Amino acid sequence: MTAALGWGALAASSLVIGALLGMARDWPPRLIGLVLAFGAGALISAVSFDLAEEGARLGDTGVTAGGLALGAITYFALDRVVGRRSASRAGGRGGGGAGTALALGAFLDGIPEQTVLGIGLASGQGVSVGLLVAIYVSNLPEAIGSSSAMHAAGTRPAAIRRLWILVALICTLSTVVGFAIADNVSANVNAAVDGFAAGALLVMLVDSMIPEAVRKGGDVSGLATVLGFAVAAGLSSVS
Repeated sequence: MTAALGWGALAASSLVIGALLGMARDWPPRLIGLVLAFGAGALISAVSFDLAEEGARLGDTGVTAGGLALGAITYFALDRVVGRRSASRAGGRGGGGAGTALALGAFLDGIPEQTVLGIGLASGQGVSVGLLVAIYVSNLPEAIGSSSAMHAAGTRPAAIRRLWILVALICTLSTVVGFAIADNVSANVNAAVDGFAAGALLVMLVDSMIPEAVRKGGDVSGLATVLGFAVAAGLSSVS
């Protein structure tokens, strides 16, 4: 249990680090766009290899597809609610909406992803160095882009810090929960969890992260996305 708590905290700490980096200075919009594009590529790799493919390998394809649909619908519905509230509080400024969408995506992805991490620890598989590094590669740009957008929209730094600390704590606890329930979890539950994370991520990528990356990063965003995909795909094979 202690190991699960430690590894979970290590993986989730990238969210807080990214949020602090995002508020540490005024980042040029183009640089933010390229960071987001790199992170989007890493997340596409995670969806392809660490979530969807792994879910199909562990359980029934239909279960993975059901989790995918549930994750997509959950993110879409929550993003509509959170986005409306954020826009009204920001007085119509668009940056806050993009920031909260990225934060929501990190939250909905982080919980199932770190639950699977805890299940893997309990089953004796150990921790994949590649998985941990891939989590950092994807989490940092999400947190940097989100906190920068919320800060630019006028959200108080203390509120941004509280938000990301809360997300990191919940993700850490998810690792512990995964470790605790591992003996009672079937392969299909694992597959559903992987599918849920993949579905939430895909909707977030298409609706928020990629458009924001292209808007701010310009025509180089596609190259940065491919670079992020290549790095994360390479790391996913490291054990």
